[in-house]
Amino acid sequence: MWELERRGFVCSGDFTPEVVLDYPERVRALHEEFVLAGSDVVEAFTYYAHEGKLKSIGRESDFEALNLSALAMAREIATQSGKLMAGNICNTTTFDPGQPGNVARTKEMFRVQIDWAVRGGADYIIAETFNELAEAKLALEAIKQFGNDLPSVVTLAPYSREVTLDDVPLPEALRQLELAGADVVGLNCGRGPETMLPLLREARTLCKVGQSL
Repeated sequence: MWELERRGFVCSGDFTPEVVLDYPERVRALHEEFVLAGSDVVEAFTYYAHEGKLKSIGRESDFEALNLSALAMAREIATQSGKLMAGNICNTTTFDPGQPGNVARTKEMFRVQIDWAVRGGADYIIAETFNELAEAKLALEAIKQFGNDLPSVVTLAPYSREVTLDDVPLPEALRQLELAGADVVGLNCGRGPETMLPLLREARTLCKVGQSL
């Protein structure tokens, strides 16, 4: 997302991945660049490719085509290069744990993308950039329920505070995700190594599963 934004193909602010449909050759080229740089995984560019975000830019009708195209592209390049392929879900920006109807809708958003990732040949599912532990847990629950036993990687986004938006210390939040069944837990986005690594070191004292940056 960030690299395509720097190149002018993702709009700052919305950060929706319509580039997958509008300029697929750019997404394909970036996947290939990451592979050439040594990445072991090709991650489908379905970040913010859920109905809620796409509706905000008037492209909800592209929901299915965008996700399926992104998954097919990632699977093809991963197979050609002998790499793993990861499906992706992320924070929704509309999650409200105080509204049961909202929680159910959020889980359904996750379910649809997870189902497509399974059918698209993903080797595992990444759920990333969550600010609230409750939403991260809901995403993990959806992966475990609908992910056809694929491994799960769940990461939180540590911004300026040392706690989640629902006031759980980040290392403890990662521990709770481990206890809930995540195969890998970690942090992504929002910080550089100097301020992120100390939190991960603390998390390592609490967690036994793999940690991911």
